[in-house]
Parts: sequence; structure tokens; C-alpha cells
Amino acid sequence: MNLSVALSSAQSALSATSTQTSIISRNISGAADPGYSRKMGLTSSMGLGGVKLVSVGRAADTALHARMLEANSGASAQQALLEGFETLARTVDDPQLNQSVSASLGKLTDALQMQAESPGDPVLGAATLSAAYDLTGTLNNAAQTTQGARAEADAAMADSVDRINELLTRFEGANRAIVVGTQSGTDVSDELDTRDRILDELSQEVGISTVTRAGNDMVIYTDSGVTLFEKSARTISFNRTFAYDAGTTGAAVFADGVPLTGAGASMGIKSGALHGHATLRDEVAPQYQLQLDEIARGLVHAFGEPAPGGAAGIFVDPGPAGPGLAARIGVSPDVDPALGGDLARLRDGVTVNFNPAGDAAFSDRIHAMLEALEAPQGFDPATGINPNTTLSRFASSSVSWLEAGRQQASQEASFRDTMLERTRESLSNVTGVNLDEELALMMELERSYGASARIISTVDTMLQSLLAATR
Repeated sequence: MNLSVALSSAQSALSATSTQTSIISRNISGAADPGYSRKMGLTSSMGLGGVKLVSVGRAADTALHARMLEANSGASAQQALLEGFETLARTVDDPQLNQSVSASLGKLTDALQMQAESPGDPVLGAATLSAAYDLTGTLNNAAQTTQGARAEADAAMADSVDRINELLTRFEGANRAIVVGTQSGTDVSDELDTRDRILDELSQEVGISTVTRAGNDMVIYTDSGVTLFEKSARTISFNRTFAYDAGTTGAAVFADGVPLTGAGASMGIKSGALHGHATLRDEVAPQYQLQLDEIARGLVHAFGEPAPGGAAGIFVDPGPAGPGLAARIGVSPDVDPALGGDLARLRDGVTVNFNPAGDAAFSDRIHAMLEALEAPQGFDPATGINPNTTLSRFASSSVSWLEAGRQQASQEASFRDTMLERTRESLSNVTGVNLDEELALMMELERSYGASARIISTVDTMLQSLLAATR
């Protein structure tokens, strides 16, 4: 090897080492960033022993990253659903504290049993009236909480849609930079990290899958196959509903006219926070509302008075018939002295007078109401609860249904979080920065740099000697 070749080879090695040292410095700086992928300088041999840096690569694992996105979407969906169950659970809390419909119904039963032993006692009558008001108030509040949970879920869906549109816009810019950079041969490793970070955030909102095409171009689909991004971002639209009652149907989310949520969504999304909120709003809360309405209907039926066509009893529906009876049900003013009624009607009958003699010891009507509470009724099977049971058991089953749903959502959320954590850890082990390895590589490069520098120095000395000898 002549001196000029040796000098050229050492200079190219020095340049490549300098660039690789810079890359390692980037790795060390990004070690604490979970979205940073380890970068590597890719070199190739030149003629006559030289080395040149061809490109900058990054550690990646497409399959692991796809699994991480899936785990992220699943965890976000379960967390959103769990938050909804926690809101609905406010209607139950501890039944022993009389905060559930079931507990309030038990209080009314106890009050009626005590009044049956002394029907003419106005104090016991007042206690029954108070228990009746407590029960209707509990039903009203439970219905209000349930519809409030739907409104909160609807608002969260609106926020999620805004977030998705923002992320898709950011993704479009990052993807364009990558495609242009790939075509021109520039280093796009940092831009690839940026694009992956956006995908991570997007997967929290909606389940996604991706396909990478020629030139590092990427397409995004929902987990149900609807296109979210291809060359440009699709518009995600949603009309928020601000107030809910039992008869309200929430609006669907659309991607360029294709429904992603709602009963008519043939390609509905399956995961992500948006899915969790939609499930709470459109499935869980309406089913619980139906249970509350059936309890209210059962009350009106159990306390109704036998007469041609039926007659109202203690409990009445002051509004037009339709969904949401739990929010409307009230106590008949005919039994409330404060509203011009008479407590004696609790004993004698509200619409029908079962005690025309006015006997203070008359208890037949009270016993009839107690028997009606324990008599099997037919309930709507869509409630998801045994449709042929007593009112008290149905109310108790509603509490159990809600608690079971909350517990299942909590367990599933914990499982999904664990899966996400493990998948992130596996991905980090493959693509993340190991500081010990980077520092060891830095030391090797320092030695290589020193060796190249010594070669240059030696060649320079030899050239100086040759020049001196020719003078």
C-alpha cells in the first residue's frame, strides 16, 4: 500500500468514526425517551481499503410494534369502560348505607311491615311515606346519574374525535417528510421515530393497523378495516349530544361517511378509548337504565290498585308513557298531607277505598302491598336479568349485575395494562438504547479514531521525511 492510499484510507475511517460517534451521542441523549429508537451507522468498504458511511439505520421490530399498538388500544378501551362503570356505581355504592334502589326498596318493605302491625299509627304512616319518597328519589337520582354518564361519555367521544383529527394531521406531515427524505436519500430515522410516536398516541384513541408501502409511505386503517390515512388524512366527524334522557340515541362517529360507532356501523371499531366510551354510552348505560325503568314499572304495578282498567296506587308516573320511567316516577300527592293528601290512604287505598268503615286497625291493604312486592312479575328480558322474579330480587340482581360488570371491567383493565407494559418492555429491549452498550461502542470508536489519527500522523512524518530527502 503506497502512502497516498494509506492516507486516504485513514482519512475515510476517521470521517466514518466521527459520524458514528455523533450517532452514539444521539443514542445516549435519547436513552431516556421511550419513543426513541437506537440509531446505527451503516458503513461499507471502499476500494483500496477505505470505509464510508452509507446511511443511518434505526432499530425496529414491525411485529412487536403492531402488538404494542394493539395492546395500547385494548388498555385504553377498558380504562374508558371502567371509568363509566365507576360513574354508574355511584348509584349503588354500599347497599347497607341505603344508597341503592335495592336498599331503598328494603326500607319501604320494613316500613310497611311495621305499619301493618299498627295501621292507625300516624307516625308509622309518616315513616312509610318517607320511605316511599326515598325510593322514588333514589330511582330519580340513579336515572339522572345514568344519563349523566352517557353525556360524559359523549363528551369524551367528542374530545377523542378532535384528538384523532389532530394526530392524523400531524401524521400527514411526518409521513410526507419521510417519503421525501427517503426519495432523496437523507437520514429520516428521527422522522420515523416521530411517526411512530404519533401512532402510539393515535392507538390510545382508536384501534389501528398499518401497512408500509414503497418509499416508507404508510397507510393507517382502523382495527375494523376503515381507512384513516392514505396519502392524506381522512376526516373524522361527530355531532355531540349535550343532553341525554332514556329516549336519546347518541350520534355515530364517521370516517369520511363510514360509521365507526353505533348500531348501524357494519365496520365498527373494536378498541381504543373511543370504542370504550361508545360502548358505555350506547350499550352499558342504556341497559342499566332499562333495569331502573323496569324496577319503577314494577313498583307502579305492585302498588297499583285492583279496579276496572287498573288504578294508580302510592307510586305514579306523572309524565307521558315512554322510556325513562325511573326518572319520572313519584309518590301520589293523595297520600301526602303536605300536598293536600291523607296519610290514611296508605292504609285504606289511594284511588279505591278498601276500608269504607274507616277501621283504624284495617291492615288488609298494607298486607296486599307486601304480598305484591314478593309476588313474581314479568320483566323485560333485554335487561339481562332473570325476567321472572320478584321485584325485590330483580332490584338486588340489578345491583349484582352492575357490580359484576364493574369488577370484570376492572380485572380486564388490569390485565390489559399488564399486557401493554410487557409489550412495551419487549419492544424497548429490541429498539431501545442500552447505555452500557453505547458507552462500550464509544470506547471502541475512540480507539479506532486514535488508530486512524496515528496512521495519518505516521504517513505525514514519512511524507515529510521523503520531502526532506529530495531537497
